[in-house]
Amino acid sequence: MFDLDTLPSGASWQPLIHQTLESQFQPRFLEVLDESAEHAGHSGASASGLNSHFRVRIASEQFEGLTRVQRHRLVYDSLQEFLDHGLHALAIEFR
Repeated sequence: MFDLDTLPSGASWQPLIHQTLESQFQPRFLEVLDESAEHAGHSGASASGLNSHFRVRIASEQFEGLTRVQRHRLVYDSLQEFLDHGLHALAIEFR
């Protein structure tokens, strides 16, 4: 996928998360918001104010017929690399 360790310091993961979800789910609707700056000083927030808290709003045919837990698991699994590199909080809204 991506080598997050080689990104320039201060680079936002927002476009990479968007690209990952777009590729994985071919969504009808997708919005990825970096809300990290709103959580400055919060446990788990990054010192740079980037890449620790994201909100994803997504609609995809791949989620039809799945439970909410199953849909969440698919999204979390697709973003595991980001979670492994410090993504602390991920809010997911299905549309």
